[in-house]
Amino acid sequence: METAIRLRLAKRIRELRKKKGLTQEQLSELSEIDYKHIQLLESNKAPDAKLDTIEKLAKAFGISPSELLKF
Repeated sequence: METAIRLRLAKRIRELRKKKGLTQEQLSELSEIDYKHIQLLESNKAPDAKLDTIEKLAKAFGISPSELLKF
């Protein structure tokens, strides 16, 4: 995944989390993704996001995966 795309996804995850009023810990619980991985996904050093991670995050936000990737 290109760095620019990873950074846009990181920003999108952070924006949606804050819009929902969630902490990283709460998002971790809802998505069943490790808290440290949530931190990494929102950082400037975000790793490539796997499809199952995108699906879990989208479900936690109550949106479709394609909606999560609209940035």
